Amino acid sequence: MQIYKDPKISRLRETFDNNYEITRLYAVYLERCPEAITKEMIDTLTDDGSISKKEALVALLSEIFGLDFDRGAHDRRLIKDYLTPSVRLLDRKKYENDPYYKNIKLTDIKDGNWEIKWESYAPYRAVICDDMILNTDFTEIPPLGFFTEEFRFPAVLEGGNEWMTLTPVDLDTSEEAIKAAFGRVVTFGLGLGYYAYMVSEKETVESITVIEKSPDVIRLFKKHILPQFPHKEKVKIVEADAFEYAEKLMPSEHFDIAFVDTWRDASDGAPMYKKMKALEHLSPNTKFLYWIENFLISRLRAEKFEELWEQVENGSGMSYEEFLNKIKQIV
Repeated sequence: MQIYKDPKISRLRETFDNNYEITRLYAVYLERCPEAITKEMIDTLTDDGSISKKEALVALLSEIFGLDFDRGAHDRRLIKDYLTPSVRLLDRKKYENDPYYKNIKLTDIKDGNWEIKWESYAPYRAVICDDMILNTDFTEIPPLGFFTEEFRFPAVLEGGNEWMTLTPVDLDTSEEAIKAAFGRVVTFGLGLGYYAYMVSEKETVESITVIEKSPDVIRLFKKHILPQFPHKEKVKIVEADAFEYAEKLMPSEHFDIAFVDTWRDASDGAPMYKKMKALEHLSPNTKFLYWIENFLISRLRAEKFEELWEQVENGSGMSYEEFLNKIKQIV
C-alpha cells in the first residue's frame, strides 16, 4: 500500500537532508583537517586576480567535499545555497580591538593543574564564526570563517587539555546578549568572564550575577581576571548549579536579563536549553537569551522532523501545515 505524502513535506525532506549533509561535511572537516586550505593555495588561485579569496575558498571546499557544480542540481544547490553564503573572511583587527582582548592580560598564567595561555589559528584554518543562520525556507547555514593571517586567542587548560577558549564565535555569538543587557543581569556560565566584563562596562547595567558550579573556575577568575575589571564592584559570583538556581533562587532576585551559556556546543546544549526554557515561567519579568540558540534550535527541530517524518511514513495523513506547526513547537 502506497502512503500519501504531501509534496511540500517531501520537498522539506530534501531541505533537511541537505542541512544534515552540509553540517556533517563541516563537522568532519573541522575535526579532521581544519588546516587543509593554506595561504599558498589561496595565493595560487587568486594571483592573477580572476577570482576573489572567497571564491577560491568556495572552490577548494567544494573539491574537498567532493562537490561538482556541473554534476547536477544537488551539488549546485549545496555550493550555491550553502557553501557560498557560509564562507566568511574574518578581520583579525576586529577581534584584537575587542575591549576584553585589549584590556584583560592573560599571558601564560599557571595555577596548580590549570593554565591560561594564548593559542593560535594558522592562516585559512576553518572556524565556526557565528550562530547558525536559519532561513525561512528551513535551509540552515553554519557560518565558516577564515582569517587571512595568524590569529591568537586565549585558552584555559586543565592538566594540559583544553578546557575552554575565547574565540571569534564566542565574541560574535555574545553580541546580542551584551547589547540587550541592562539593569540587573544574571549569566549562567563563567568561562573566561567575557560576558561579565563586557556587561559590567555598560552604564545601563547595575549589576551582573554569574552562576558557576566549578569552584576551580571561580578561583582562577577571582585570582587572575576579576582584579583587572574596571567595574569589578558590579560583579557577583555564585557557586551553584544553573538549574537549581534558576528554579529555587532566581525568581526572588527579579533580574532584567538572563544569559544562559553552560554548554560547549549544540550536542550537549540542546537538552539543557529545553530544560532552562521550561523554567522561564518562574521569572516572568526576566528576558532570557541563550548562547548559540540557533544551533540549538537547528538540532531540536531536526530531531522533531525525523519524529514527524516517521509518522508520515506510517500513514498518519498529516498535512503540511500540521507538520510545520509541530516543528515550530519544539520548545
